[in-house]
Amino acid sequence: MPCTIDRLIGRRVWDSRGRPTVEVELHSASGHIGRSSAPAGASRGTNEAIDLRDGGPKFGGWGVNQAVANVNGPISRALIGMDAADQSSIDQVLIELDGTPNKSQLGGNATIATSMAALQLAAASHGLPLWRYLAQGAPVRLPLPEIQIFGGGVHAGKRLDIQDLMVMPVGARSFDDALVMAAEVYRVAGQTMAEMHRLAGVADEGGWWPLFDSNEEALEVLSRCIERAGYGNGQVGISLDVAASQFSANGRYRTNLDDREYSGEEWLEVLLGWVRRYPILSVEDPFAEDDLPGMQAFTAAVGNRIQVIGDDFLVTNAQRVTSAAEQNACNAVLLKPNQAGTITEMRNTLDAARSAGFGTIVSARSGETEDVAIVHLAVGWNSGQLKVGSFSRSERMAKWNEGLRIEEELGAESMFAGSTALPVKISLPG
Repeated sequence: MPCTIDRLIGRRVWDSRGRPTVEVELHSASGHIGRSSAPAGASRGTNEAIDLRDGGPKFGGWGVNQAVANVNGPISRALIGMDAADQSSIDQVLIELDGTPNKSQLGGNATIATSMAALQLAAASHGLPLWRYLAQGAPVRLPLPEIQIFGGGVHAGKRLDIQDLMVMPVGARSFDDALVMAAEVYRVAGQTMAEMHRLAGVADEGGWWPLFDSNEEALEVLSRCIERAGYGNGQVGISLDVAASQFSANGRYRTNLDDREYSGEEWLEVLLGWVRRYPILSVEDPFAEDDLPGMQAFTAAVGNRIQVIGDDFLVTNAQRVTSAAEQNACNAVLLKPNQAGTITEMRNTLDAARSAGFGTIVSARSGETEDVAIVHLAVGWNSGQLKVGSFSRSERMAKWNEGLRIEEELGAESMFAGSTALPVKISLPG
């Protein structure tokens, strides 16, 4: 069913940090509308698509007037009259119109908001929720969530060197059950931190902003909170986003909280020690984005037991995923729409990951909007895993709640990915 684009509207809206971002609205000649907004990351890989910002004193340099003008100008002129259902052609026009390897001319924030708005318009023109449009009748599963409990890194003023300490409710039997388990751990963690007089508010993604004396203390406390919430015997595991690029330079790793500097070999031993001592099921970016030997060494040591995710290391890029698989540098990829800049490039990365036998995790960013499209991407593409942030703040909860609605809509056909979404087998309680 053709869905001819009749009008494009780019506008400035505001993200969860109160910073400007780009929203795009596409109208079809038949009266349908597709709308999407661009998130923004604080921890960014050097090779991901670039947000176009205005610079200068206003909004601290975060303005998006030029990116919005690009939507209302050259992007609009190029896309009017095209079929919104022809996603690959629309995205190819955006790629060629930009003409740079990192979307720096038009702005990755302008291109991804436009690309996703076209996807929404196509779904609307078919009278389908986005996840059903994406699935095209294929079986789908509700994704295993990764939910932040403690925030760190650049999401929490670098109070912890580790960026995210998350839980994975692998023992859950449904998406709803998984959220209940995460909610209990989150509640208990806040209560525990208050009792310890270590609670200092919440971080960018809604996780608790604690005052720990060391990075390992954060792991110790989270393990204790999981048990205190009543989830033992492997029901709830830990996922770490180390985001090691944030504290790496010249092949060395310096953790501010521990006041230590490590060689690559020493940092590997620290990580392996954590994996031995705590119920860790997944580790993201354990080494810096330019430290291929470190990623390879960690994956060789643990890759048959836990998930090793490339984020800054892979930046939602199909070629990088293929190369990482050939080099045995990780076994899973984080999929962030705005890292790629278009939906087609994101989908190509997912396909490359599946060909490699990788785990696939659709992910939000630290600067989010109320847009819930990533939940539909995770379900419709059957990615198996979803990372949204914590269990507070409405831009996060809107996405978790959307997953509940989809699960309810599926009814008796609903399936939950659970531990089967991981690229490794783990032992669960009988």
